[in-house]
Amino acid sequence: MNHVLFVALRMLFQRKRQTLVSVLGVSMGVSAFVVMSSLMLGFQNYFIQQVIDLEPHIKIKPKIEKSTQEPYTILLGEQPEEKDRILGWQDIMENLEKHQEVLGVAPRLVSKGITKYGVRDKPVTLLGIDPKREPKASIIDRFLVNKNLQRLETNRTGVIVGALVARSLGIDQLGKKLLLVAPNGQSLLVTVEDFFESGITNIDDARVYINIKTLQSLLERQGEVNEIVLKIRDVNRAERLSREFQAFVSYEVESWQRAYRNFLSIFKIQNTITYMIVFAILTVSAFGIFNIIMMTVLEKKRDIAILMAMGYSRKDVLLIFMMEGFVIGFMGALIGSLVGFGLQEYLESIRLDVEGLIRTRGFVLDRDPMLYVYALFFSMFFALMASLYPSYRASRLNPVDIFRSQ
Repeated sequence: MNHVLFVALRMLFQRKRQTLVSVLGVSMGVSAFVVMSSLMLGFQNYFIQQVIDLEPHIKIKPKIEKSTQEPYTILLGEQPEEKDRILGWQDIMENLEKHQEVLGVAPRLVSKGITKYGVRDKPVTLLGIDPKREPKASIIDRFLVNKNLQRLETNRTGVIVGALVARSLGIDQLGKKLLLVAPNGQSLLVTVEDFFESGITNIDDARVYINIKTLQSLLERQGEVNEIVLKIRDVNRAERLSREFQAFVSYEVESWQRAYRNFLSIFKIQNTITYMIVFAILTVSAFGIFNIIMMTVLEKKRDIAILMAMGYSRKDVLLIFMMEGFVIGFMGALIGSLVGFGLQEYLESIRLDVEGLIRTRGFVLDRDPMLYVYALFFSMFFALMASLYPSYRASRLNPVDIFRSQ
């Protein structure tokens, strides 16, 4: 095998310029795969993790039914109140708490509303929660700036305001007074007890948490809830468990995967586009490898014939040119991995405010070492596939015909 490698390297480095171009092509594909995958997966994993931590793993809510009302009543939001509540919610919660997969259950009352502060006002989503039960069903404490969740228990007119809601209203410190206006026209003066900052823009720009009993009183819906939220042991089993619970619950049971299926579908499209781009780069580099090995075969026919005359078998000749593809793929993967690692380090050092679907203070990267393993596999696969035909062509040459033609 040593003599095969020696001959392969000798032939390969006789065409230094073409070899360098092929290696750079592979390295570009590898570095692009590492960096783009790191950025893409980092963003997706961050978003999904925030959703899993922030949103309920499973949510029970009234079923959405097709309304038979006139169009103008729908536009005005006039819907019978009994359709927006869960009857017998205490019994449902008691039964769910007995399930071995369930870690926590909590009731919620959700409504639209308007917050007013000075001359500014903003439409928000009011979430009435039980401060004692809520931490068992979600990880709300992690996203509170001052960890004052229990203030909603001691101060029934206290609220926790989304960070972007507070910014829109011009509130930058605790203790400020807000006016909450409910859809029924009732209003309540409340005190800001904490700020909620999840990093997901559409949540931080809409939510206001309040004690569930206070919101029930404000909406004139004493003892009512319209959501039951659950936290389970294995978040990946949420969809399966939601179907299991649906069998004995007459309301809609929704897993976090179903609630965010649009985003998950977008992520799949994003992944497809990214890998298509990387595939195109590696395909172009594969043509470069094919070209250099094929040209070597055509130019080195006499050398191949001499090798066969010296005792090299057709298998040895095949391995020589396959080895060339292997070396180009390995060198390209090595250089591309180093470049990709350097670019990751550079991107991670950049500090900037990124605000869109999520809000971060820099790029969110996935530094999974398996990305380099996948990159190595793909580069070697394309390199070996590109060298397969030229190697086969070289191994089928007849040395007698070559010597006769000289």
